[in-house]
Amino acid sequence: MKTAICPGSFDPVTSGHADLIRRAAKMFDFVYVALMSNGEKDSLGGGMFTYGERLAMLEAACADLANEGITNVRAELCEGLSSAYAAERGIRYIVRGVRCASDFDYEYSLAAIMKRFNADLETVMLPSEPSIACVSSTYVRDLLKYGCDLKGSVPDACLPLMEELYCQSHTPSNTK
Repeated sequence: MKTAICPGSFDPVTSGHADLIRRAAKMFDFVYVALMSNGEKDSLGGGMFTYGERLAMLEAACADLANEGITNVRAELCEGLSSAYAAERGIRYIVRGVRCASDFDYEYSLAAIMKRFNADLETVMLPSEPSIACVSSTYVRDLLKYGCDLKGSVPDACLPLMEELYCQSHTPSNTK
């Protein structure tokens, strides 16, 4: 069985992430969507959403894929290295999305590092669909901050939950 991991910080999940997961699920027998702790991003003040909130949104995105007949994906929270996570589950493939040349350069270097931790782990890089190449978690966070329409930028199944979670944590009594 060919199993893959799609790791990420997913803060928050975007339509680009959902597209990558969908495409990976069509290529592999099973895909783990691993919500990874990102020390570099966390040290800069943490994310917009808690890990529990991100996981809930990822689970909604994965459940929504079932409406398309895609049932071979599961979202999980993972602390530690993605290479260790993959080794524990016998995963041989890591799927990464690339939107542009700088993404490719970063992912190429990361793939070489992964090989040092797990020589059996192969990185598969999928270019993003041109229509959503500009969508990133940073872009979605900005849309949320300024009250813009999220349609098309996040999976439809996540939209109400994302807006609700954002409003709960950013009401005047909850802001710093």
